[in-house]
Amino acid sequence: MIPVYSLLENSITGNPLIEVIRASGTAAAREPGFLIPHRKNYYLFALVKKGGSRHWVDSLPYTLQPDTFYFTTPQQVHLKEERKPVEGIFVRFSYEFLQLEENRALTGLPIIQNPAEGHTLTLSKEEMLEAEDILEKMLVEFQADGSWKNQMLTALLRVFVIHMSRIYTRQYGEQSAPKRNMLQRFQVLIDAHHLEWHDVASYARSLHLTPDYLNDLVKRQSGKTAITHIHERLLVEAKRRLLYTEASVKELADQLGFADDAYFNRWFRRLSGDTPLLYRTKIREMYR
Repeated sequence: MIPVYSLLENSITGNPLIEVIRASGTAAAREPGFLIPHRKNYYLFALVKKGGSRHWVDSLPYTLQPDTFYFTTPQQVHLKEERKPVEGIFVRFSYEFLQLEENRALTGLPIIQNPAEGHTLTLSKEEMLEAEDILEKMLVEFQADGSWKNQMLTALLRVFVIHMSRIYTRQYGEQSAPKRNMLQRFQVLIDAHHLEWHDVASYARSLHLTPDYLNDLVKRQSGKTAITHIHERLLVEAKRRLLYTEASVKELADQLGFADDAYFNRWFRRLSGDTPLLYRTKIREMYR
């Protein structure tokens, strides 16, 4: 099975939502499995100034070029053939980050949706300078410990995503989204029904498939089981409400479709490592 790496597993700071890193010309030595095929369950933006290593994303090979912007989306299969020095700035952010209320509008922009299924943008000198200026500000903010740090990072990333989406549209043209594959159709259904449908069978019925066949399709396309997708989306919603509302654990359990708050507590702790109340304390401290 192709391994899947989370943002937290690859983080150098322990931040599970967003990370900004400068690559200063040394050969990458992190990610113990990055020389074998693997998936990342987060978004990766890479503004490369210098580099020459050869990569694969899904079935597309490419060699890093200077003054180029590279971007990948969750669950694509990655392979780096060798370690070579690279210079630039990297931004990693999770699906969970995009599901925070203030960030959800970003999901509709071209650089996130990627209707052309591209991976690179070749930048002019002016575009490179503009992109670098935004990412330098993000890097300074990420490394500092000032007030409203996460709000500033969110604002700067929003500007950057809009900026790169304009360049994306100029290079790839206006395109409608491709016909959704089964994984995408499944994820759309999860977004619509995650509060009331917690089982694979309900989604399979809606898609006119058997649960086993749906699970097999989803697992082949994403590397994760169907129930894992359902639970991950429900966990995002639980975390969102813990951050943004004052609802009690009992109230949240009812809102999210759980039979009782004790089961919700056990479920949340099994998936996140924290109880709901401890998570609320930690995440609000992060966003203070």
